[in-house]
Amino acid sequence: MTPEISPTELKAELDGPNPPTILDVREPYELEISSLPNAVHIPMNLVPERLNELDPQASIVVICRVGGRSRNVTAFLLGQGFTTVRNLTTGLNGWADTIDPRMSKY
Repeated sequence: MTPEISPTELKAELDGPNPPTILDVREPYELEISSLPNAVHIPMNLVPERLNELDPQASIVVICRVGGRSRNVTAFLLGQGFTTVRNLTTGLNGWADTIDPRMSKY
């Protein structure tokens, strides 16, 4: 099973003393619709060739629109030796539903 985190749990961690790295695996056009501040953006299909941009020891939360692509990338990163990687269960649409209703959904 892929490790997951809910929007509420992520919000608490982002507001805490040691926020995780947010890895947004959506396509560039999707970032124009909605995004989280300070997220690292690597489109899903480029993650394998850009692994060197990520710290395998860092706490990473992978996000996408609804949680499917990010679940796949989370599993991939764990398979590459990353130690603390979690999937945002409901994606940014879920974040908009529970944390920031001003965020655009699509």
